[in-house]
Amino acid sequence: MTRYSGRGLGIGVAALAIALLVGSGTLTDAMGGHVASSESIGSMHGARLVIPLMNPDRGKEIFVRKGCVACHAINGVGGHDAPPMDAHRDMGLVNPFDFAAMMWNHAPAMVSAQEEAFGEQIYFTGQELADIIAFMHDDAAQHSFTEHDLTPQAKKMMHHEHGGQPAPAAHAEEVGHKPHKHAPGTPAHND
Repeated sequence: MTRYSGRGLGIGVAALAIALLVGSGTLTDAMGGHVASSESIGSMHGARLVIPLMNPDRGKEIFVRKGCVACHAINGVGGHDAPPMDAHRDMGLVNPFDFAAMMWNHAPAMVSAQEEAFGEQIYFTGQELADIIAFMHDDAAQHSFTEHDLTPQAKKMMHHEHGGQPAPAAHAEEVGHKPHKHAPGTPAHND
């Protein structure tokens, strides 16, 4: 017997509902007719779009494997070169295309940072990007993300060059720490 997780089953049910609504015309009516063609999907004429099923668990693995974690943190795990990507930020409902557009709009800076840190640009397939977007916006998947999810390669990527400074010193102010000195051996404290 095949066993499905609640989240995976929910995504599958949502995809089936969308497919049924598109086929019946109800979604087209509800969306104000924003479809390029009224031809049926099976006729091979008209709109030929496929929206991938988005999987936050695969997205978590891709987030680590591709090196996103080297610059972006989730649950405090990851780099501090770029904004944290915690889903619990008050973002409300997110259109995945808007998120992809946001990435596109920041592409020059992101590609430059990737080339500096890794020596090359990171590339994604459409499915990988869909899964990362799902992970970026799924509280449950993100709350399960810990340092145990980091591979040795990811840990190595996180220690990329920061202009001669160690990463914590290079990013201290942007994460809210004021540079100061403590006596050696002093226990951790706030001041």
